[in-house]
Amino acid sequence: MITAITKSVDDTRALAAEVAPLLQAGDLILLAGQLGTGKTAFVQGLGRGLGVTDPITSPAFVLVRSYPGRLTLTHLDVYRLDNLQELVDLGIAELLDEGGVSVIEWGDVVGPALPPDLLDVRLENGEGDDDRKLTFDAVGPSWAPRMKALGANVERWRC
Repeated sequence: MITAITKSVDDTRALAAEVAPLLQAGDLILLAGQLGTGKTAFVQGLGRGLGVTDPITSPAFVLVRSYPGRLTLTHLDVYRLDNLQELVDLGIAELLDEGGVSVIEWGDVVGPALPPDLLDVRLENGEGDDDRKLTFDAVGPSWAPRMKALGANVERWRC
């Protein structure tokens, strides 16, 4: 497990941009945290690191947005889903098989419906108004060998 602290929204984006070089086709990132903890800012940073040039906005009302980059970034927000079946109906299995990177905001809500191989990123409010605490945890086999490199990439934010 890796823990990091960011001091602003831009800092959260910068940290996420440092995660992007480690991303591989088929990766799944689960984002969890209360409203306003920087989940969408994190996705914006990932997008920047993947070379996405389109503006990344929360897909809260459309549920899914995709952005071309080094790898296609598929951004899901499942906050408004009422049950796990709705995630299945969205075609989550097909989205995860498209060969890009999928990021699910509020992913902890639908965890049981997700494959058991992902990077779990938890965002919490920190001590200051703009501070955020991020915790990264490898779940399953694909992220475990990359955690050392992830720690090195986010070293300046580690606590």
